[in-house]
Amino acid sequence: MQKDRTGLESIGGYFELQLTEGEEFYPNLIKLNTGRNALEYILRQKKYKKIYLPYFTCDVLLEPVERLKIARQFYSIDPRLDPIIDFELENDACFLYTNYFGLKSETTQKLGSKIQNLIIDNSQAFFSKPLPGVDTFYSCRKFFGVPDGAYLQINKKSNRKFPVDVSYHRFLHLIKSIDMGVEKGYASFLANNKDLERNNIKTMSYLTQKILAGIDYKECARIRKRNFNFLHEHLKEHNLFKFSSNGHHSPMVYPFLTNDRQLHLHLIQKRIYVPTYWPNVFEWTDATMFENYLARCLVPLPIDHRYSLQDMLFMLNTLKQFL
Repeated sequence: MQKDRTGLESIGGYFELQLTEGEEFYPNLIKLNTGRNALEYILRQKKYKKIYLPYFTCDVLLEPVERLKIARQFYSIDPRLDPIIDFELENDACFLYTNYFGLKSETTQKLGSKIQNLIIDNSQAFFSKPLPGVDTFYSCRKFFGVPDGAYLQINKKSNRKFPVDVSYHRFLHLIKSIDMGVEKGYASFLANNKDLERNNIKTMSYLTQKILAGIDYKECARIRKRNFNFLHEHLKEHNLFKFSSNGHHSPMVYPFLTNDRQLHLHLIQKRIYVPTYWPNVFEWTDATMFENYLARCLVPLPIDHRYSLQDMLFMLNTLKQFL
């Protein structure tokens, strides 16, 4: 008899939710409940006294920093989103860099060769494999239809046995989106984000693991790559963010930078939902800083596996009305 993955070995009864069997993309990495807790795991294990963080990042990363009462210092990035390191790192400090949109793998490699206590935040770069020996974490819900889940590579594992998380109560927005559309599920999505705040480190839930094991990652990566390349071909001349693209990336979004501060609103009114990365940046920076400009004017266009080239063409034609 094949044992249930949850360890609940009963036979019979009603049918459970039927999901495709397969393998996770990172089966050998540590499986945790959230990306911010993956960062906390690193900070606890390495016993860092200070962390350097980019101004241009999500404020949820401050949760473990504040919980552990670790000193923090922000640093700036340049127009290519590379870090400006004009300071000396202490021996007991770590340096966190975000692989922005999954397009900065070359930068992570360069940093990996010269910064000892480096942490790579691959929350926006699920398909970027971790560098050997570099502490790296991923957030699954940024790329797939799961409510939580994170992967972690670290060379100093904890001996502590963490409790297993439970996820079934976090699926309402995902289920609503199928039956009623993403707009009807948005309030539940925000509630789920709230539910993930201030959670302790736990192992990834069985439900999230099972869903992640059934995803066709090769196809998801192919579609992202195709959609990204299509938009870049048609928008690169209009895009103020200049980046090198070899066409082989499978990024999170297409980062379109424009001086039109109303473009976000124009697209949302056309039911093309684009987020702001990140509202907290306005609190951390002033209007003269590059990160503030990015938060105001960067438009992250969706390119993920849900969308066809026809969808990309519709979005492109809509966008061009305002260029």
